[in-house]
Amino acid sequence: MSGKLIIISAPSGAGKSTILKSILKNKDLNLEFSISACNRKPRKGEINGKHYYFISTEEFKQKIANNEFVEWEEVYENNFYGTLHSEVDRILNKNTNVIFDIDVEGGLNIKKLFGDKALAIFIMPPSIEKLRERLEHRNTDNQDEINRRVSKARKEISKSHFFDKIIVNNDLDTAVKKTYNVIKNFIKN
Repeated sequence: MSGKLIIISAPSGAGKSTILKSILKNKDLNLEFSISACNRKPRKGEINGKHYYFISTEEFKQKIANNEFVEWEEVYENNFYGTLHSEVDRILNKNTNVIFDIDVEGGLNIKKLFGDKALAIFIMPPSIEKLRERLEHRNTDNQDEINRRVSKARKEISKSHFFDKIIVNNDLDTAVKKTYNVIKNFIKN
């Protein structure tokens, strides 16, 4: 049965994007990735319409005013991300399941909007200390940014109980298998 929504949320560094990439390789799940919109400039190698829909801050705010988003969030000051209704409709109209790689607030908003048609999965890091190590190992952020991400992670983890399933990513292969099984069971029911 198609037309369901799968939400994958986690604090930055918990492994949600890596898990999601593995899950998308399973064609039996009939999944298509929902491309988010954002107001930042593309990073090197990012393509509009593939990695994100890159729109100006003014256009983003106009789409908010026009109620064109399923969910949106000002993740950091003047740093907007969101999911367009048109993107969800585009995928569902193909009789395909939608999968989201989305922040915690956005994930909860989608779950609230779609109810039982959506499965909300929270990828939990084994500990805050392990999360900090992963963020430092990435070598993409300075110490202030890492501290900000860890602080935000604490708040996000406090909301994990609102999700349908919590999967601890202590071992990547195990977390991928558990996530796959949870999604497979949700889709077939």
